[in-house]
Amino acid sequence: MMMNAILPLDRNVKFEKEFDYLGADLSELVTLASNVISPLGPINTFAARNPWVGLEEQTFEQVARRFKDFGDLDLYPGYSAFQLAQKQGEIKDELLERGLNHWLDSQSLKLDRKVAERFCRNALIQSTRKPKPVSVAKLKKLATKLSHFGPMLTEKHSVRTYSQLFEQMGDESLGKELDHQMIKWCKLFLDESQAVWSMPHREEGFYQAWRKLVQFDPELRQTIRKQLRDLPQDAEQALKEVLLKLNVPYSQVQEYLEAHLLALPGWAGMMLWRSQQSSNNSSLLTEYLAVRVSMEYALIEPYLPIPEQSIAKIIMTEDLIADWLTWGEMSFNAWSQMSSSEIKARLTLAYRFDQVTRNRLWLEAWEQTYEDHVKTMLTAQPLPLKEEQTPLAQFVFCIDVRSEPFRRKLEQAGEFETFGTAGFFGLPIETNELGSSHTHNSLPVMFKPKYKVKETSSHSEFEKYNQQQQVSHSLSTTFKTMKQNLLSSLLLPEISGPWLSLQMMARSLMPRKTGEAFGKIRNTLIRKPTTELTLDHVHTCDSELPLGFTDEEKVFYAKQALTMMGLTDHFSPLVVICGHRSHSTNNPYASALDCGACGGASSGFNARVLATLCNLPKVRQRLATEGITIPKETVFAAAEHITSLDELQWLYVPELSEAAKNAFDQITEALPKVSEAASSERIINLPKIGNNRKNGRDEAQTKTEDWSEVRPEWGLARNATFIIGDRMLTRDLNLEGRAFLHNYNWQNDHNGRTLENIIAGPVTVAQWINLQYYASTVAPHFYGSGNKATQTVTSGIGVMQGNASDLLSGLPWQSVMKSDEELYHAPLRLLVVIQAPKESVEKLLKQQPAFQQKIQNGWIRLASIDDEGVWESWS
Repeated sequence: MMMNAILPLDRNVKFEKEFDYLGADLSELVTLASNVISPLGPINTFAARNPWVGLEEQTFEQVARRFKDFGDLDLYPGYSAFQLAQKQGEIKDELLERGLNHWLDSQSLKLDRKVAERFCRNALIQSTRKPKPVSVAKLKKLATKLSHFGPMLTEKHSVRTYSQLFEQMGDESLGKELDHQMIKWCKLFLDESQAVWSMPHREEGFYQAWRKLVQFDPELRQTIRKQLRDLPQDAEQALKEVLLKLNVPYSQVQEYLEAHLLALPGWAGMMLWRSQQSSNNSSLLTEYLAVRVSMEYALIEPYLPIPEQSIAKIIMTEDLIADWLTWGEMSFNAWSQMSSSEIKARLTLAYRFDQVTRNRLWLEAWEQTYEDHVKTMLTAQPLPLKEEQTPLAQFVFCIDVRSEPFRRKLEQAGEFETFGTAGFFGLPIETNELGSSHTHNSLPVMFKPKYKVKETSSHSEFEKYNQQQQVSHSLSTTFKTMKQNLLSSLLLPEISGPWLSLQMMARSLMPRKTGEAFGKIRNTLIRKPTTELTLDHVHTCDSELPLGFTDEEKVFYAKQALTMMGLTDHFSPLVVICGHRSHSTNNPYASALDCGACGGASSGFNARVLATLCNLPKVRQRLATEGITIPKETVFAAAEHITSLDELQWLYVPELSEAAKNAFDQITEALPKVSEAASSERIINLPKIGNNRKNGRDEAQTKTEDWSEVRPEWGLARNATFIIGDRMLTRDLNLEGRAFLHNYNWQNDHNGRTLENIIAGPVTVAQWINLQYYASTVAPHFYGSGNKATQTVTSGIGVMQGNASDLLSGLPWQSVMKSDEELYHAPLRLLVVIQAPKESVEKLLKQQPAFQQKIQNGWIRLASIDDEGVWESWS
C-alpha cells in the first residue's frame, strides 16, 4: 500500500506562521493522539483495558484498516484460527455464505453475479493462497497496461516517523537505536525501587531528568549530546521546536505523534497511566513525546533531507491481477479479451474484497454461530417457574465467568440459590488491611474511591501481629539488600544457594506438599488476630478520603447493592456474599487472575464490608422503611471463591441464628463435593491434563503451588457473552465458563435505571476484559506479553521479552493459547443478552447513546429475550 511520508525539510514562512499558534493546542493534540494507546498500570495491580477505548467513535473495521495501514497489524483473527474454528463446528458454512451474499448485495459492481460469487468464495476459503506460477515480467507488463483502469487505487495515507521511513528504506538501525534509548530512559525513570540507585532529578519530571543526564550518556556521539544539551528547558516548547525542524505539517502533527506512541505502546501507555494518577504528572506524556521526538531528530539529522523518490510507493495493480489469476480462475490472455468496464469491475472487486473484508466476514460468521448457540440454549425449553419456597441459603457471586461453573455445581448440591453482580458490590472504597501501610482501590479502575475502610484490632493484638510481620519482612528485605549490594552480592550465592536449591527441588518435585508445608509455617509464624472494620464515619487528617460511612451512606450502599443483585425479598436464613481471588506461585501475572476489573484486587474485603453493613440493626430498620425487609433470622456472611482451587473460604461468619447455623452446617458438608466437581470440570481443559487426572482438587492444588507452572488456571479465557436476567433463565444450563452472569428483573426496574447502571458499569468492565483477551489473541506480539518462560520483570512495574523490549501490556501467550499452533481463547466480541421486552431495550438504547454507538460500530453485540422466549438481535 502507498504510504505518505512527512514533508521534506524545506522550510517556508507560511508553514512557520501556521505553526505559531500550535503552542496553545499542542497539549490538546497530545491528548487526541493518546487515544491510539491505553493506560498501562503496574503489573502488580493488573487491570483489564480495552486497547481501543479512545477509538470507539469509529467502526471496528475502520480501526482495523487504520492499524493495518500503519504497521501491517491485523486486528482480526488469522485464517488458521478461522479454519480451526470451522473444523470444530464453531463457524457454520451457511452463515459465512449469508454474510458474503449480504456484502455483495451492498456493492455496486458492474460484474456478473456468478463471476463475483466464484471469486469471493474462492478467496474466502483459500485466503492463504498459493499463487499459480506466473511470469513476474509478464505480470508487471500487464499491471502497467491495466493500471489506468483502476480509479479506486488511490493512495492510502499513513503518516510515518522518520525512523520508520528509514526502516522502509532498509535501514533499521536508526529505529532500533531510538527505541533502545527510549526503553533505557523509561526504565530508569519509572523504576519502582527495584534499582539500587534511583534516577537523579526524577522528581523534576521525565523531560528535565533526561535532559540533564543525556548529555553525559557515553552511548551517544559527542555531536548528538551537544545537540541535546541545547534543547529548551520546557518540554512542550522543545516538542514544538523539533516538530518545526522536522517540518511536520500541522495537519499531520496528531498522526505523527500517534506513530511515535504506537512505536512503543507499552512504555507510552505507562507514561499515560502515570499522567492520570496525579496533577503533578499531568504533562508526562507530552514530556515522553518531547524526549522521543528530540532524540529522533538528533539521530537522523545527518541523513536529512530524505530524497522524495526514496519513499516507497507500492503498486497494488499487480496484486489484484494475481488475485484474479488465483481465485478468479483467469488466464493472462483473458484480460486482453475484456472490455475496459469489465477490467475495471474486476479490479474494483478484488480491491474491495481485501483481507480485512474477508476476515470481517469470517469473524461475523463465527460470532453469529455462537449467538445462535446461546439462543438455542436459552430458548430451547420454556423457562422453569421460580420456586416459591425460600432456599436454605443464598450466595452472591461476582459476574466473573469463572463463577458460572462453581455456581452451577453449588446449586446442584442442595437447596441453594445463587446471584450474580459486579464483584466490588457497588462499594467505592479504598481498603487498608491490618498491619499494612499500603492501600488499594478496591473497585473498577474506571472509577475513583470515595471512602476508606481499614481493618483494625485491639492494641495488644495489633502490636503482636505487627512484630510478626516485621520479622518476616526483615528477612526478605535483608535478602534484597544483600543481593543489590556490590560486596554482599558476591557472598549471597554461597550463603543462600543450598537453601534455595532445596526449595527449588521441593517445589518442582512435590509442589502441593511443599506449598502446604510453607503455608503451615507461615500461619504458625504470623497469626492474624480477629479484626474489625472502620465502617463508622470518622474525621481524619491523614487521608484525603473520609474514613467509614455516615448512617445515610450505609443504608444507601446496602440498598444499592441488594437492588443491583436482585435480592430484595425472600431472604434465606443465611446469605453469603462471595468475593473472589486466585492463588499461584512465582507468577508475575498473579494479579491478572484476581479481579480483572479492579487492578488486581481480590474482592473479599468488599464482600466483608457489605455483609457487615447488612447485619447492622440500624441499616435493616432503615431498609425496611424503604421496602426491603430482612428477616430477623437472616444473617449475612462473607466468603471468598478461590478460582484456581475451586474453593470457598470463609472470611466473616458472625453469630448465627438457629436457622442460619443449620444452613451453615449443610453448606460446610456440601462444599468439598462442590469443589471436587468444579475442579474436575475445569481442570480437563488445561493442557497435559485431559482425562488422565486422578483427582481434580489435587491437580488444582499442584498447579497453584508449582513455581514452574505457566498456566495455573485459564483465567477469563473464552469469555464470550454477558447475560442480564433472572437466574432461572440460565440455572440448568452448562455455559462452559464463558458467560458473565448478572441478575436482573425488568419488572422491578420501573424507570430502567438499574439496567442503565448494569450497562454503564459491569457490561463496560466485561467489554474491556473481552477486548483485552481478544487483542492478546489476535495480535500477541503487539497487545500481548509473549511467552511467560522468557519474560523479564523490569523496574518492578511490568514485563519485557529480554532486557530491551517494549513494556508488554497484555496477557501472556499461555493465557490465550493451548499450544504454539492452537488458540484456546476464541476471539469473539462480547455478546450482551438482556432478558427484557423489546420496548425496554429500545428505551435503554435511547438513553445510552454511547452503548448504542458501540453496537453500531461493532465493538459489542446485543441481543434480547423476552419472557415469552422471543429472541431479538440488535447487532
